[in-house]
Amino acid sequence: MFRFLARLNKLLLPSFTKQGLDLAKAAKWQMAIIGWRYYVTTRALDETP
Repeated sequence: MFRFLARLNKLLLPSFTKQGLDLAKAAKWQMAIIGWRYYVTTRALDETP
């Protein structure tokens, strides 16, 4: 399930790394997206195939 969510995140959510976003200046909604992507990515990596 998390692998699917990770792929969906990659397609739908913006990549702040490519935009050069400074985390110290990020808005709360941007930090929420970053946190969500981190959560899903770590869970997707922990899933056993």
